[in-house]
Amino acid sequence: MRMQPFVRRGAQLLCWLGWRRNRWKNPAGPCFENRVITRNGLPNVIRLGDDHPPWRDLYHLLMTMPWSGFFAATFLLYVVGNGLFALLYLLDTNGIANAQPHSFWDAFFFSVQTMASLGYGAMHPTSFYTNMVVTIEALAGLLGLATITGMVFARVSRPTARVLFTDVATISVYDGVPTLMFRIRNLRRNQILEGQITVSLLLKEMSAEGHEMFRFHNLRLLRSQTPIFALTWTVMHAIDRSSPLYGLSRQDLEHLSGEAIATMTGLDETFSQVIHARHSYLPSEIFWNHRFVDIFSTRSDGRRIVNYQNFNSMYPIETSERIADNVSVGQSPSSVSPAPPQ
Repeated sequence: MRMQPFVRRGAQLLCWLGWRRNRWKNPAGPCFENRVITRNGLPNVIRLGDDHPPWRDLYHLLMTMPWSGFFAATFLLYVVGNGLFALLYLLDTNGIANAQPHSFWDAFFFSVQTMASLGYGAMHPTSFYTNMVVTIEALAGLLGLATITGMVFARVSRPTARVLFTDVATISVYDGVPTLMFRIRNLRRNQILEGQITVSLLLKEMSAEGHEMFRFHNLRLLRSQTPIFALTWTVMHAIDRSSPLYGLSRQDLEHLSGEAIATMTGLDETFSQVIHARHSYLPSEIFWNHRFVDIFSTRSDGRRIVNYQNFNSMYPIETSERIADNVSVGQSPSSVSPAPPQ
């Protein structure tokens, strides 16, 4: 009866480890989304028949795995390494002074002391064979410590972007032209220099020979560069006759498995290295006839205020400016009938 709580806790631990493993293998999470890029910027693609397993590129694997997996792999390597050296020490029954004969745990903890260079206490090597194994293990421990230290430093010092994209994008009339808009924000209190952003539309197309393929179409932006990206940035694409979105309705985008993929790059002034961030928008995340709430205001003393609470907030536009979301994008507001609010 006393073992039941331990069995239950063990089952819970295995379930949690399995969830973490599946989350690492499938960054999109347990709920499948028909998108190429996940919300956190990772590719959402299942590879079949891949003849290049990840452990062949061990350095890249250790650099990209989660911290929990990195520490778990380090701990497992440490335990297995000491266990193997303990088995080597057991080959010489009298090679370790004050150790019980054929005691695996005495040999194991002697290996831990040797690998970590802790300095021997009561146990110490007494034979030539044991001293040779100690020499090899000391070298292995030195190289292992240097490698793990370098990996930890490389992971900590690697620059990462803290750029937030709005959860949705909007399409509304701007300067008389239907315009696709979304906002991005720098979460850090520093500046991103020479920021650049590109937006591509991924569509499923059919060739003249009947071959189905996915093709990227670049969306020309009203402003694709900014010298200093410190607060927010509203990215806009005018849907004119040269736009790949021209003539497409919401139903067309869903039928063509459309996905707008945004990639932002820039120079982080703190690390002086290039950083990047990605995000994608599905047709269900693009809201026709909506505008984002203005987050900028001015105080009485002239200082600017940015209200990030309204970063994802939007509102429906007036009826006279509406674009019918069930017709092709690109028609003027006066040529289409008003559509009901979403």
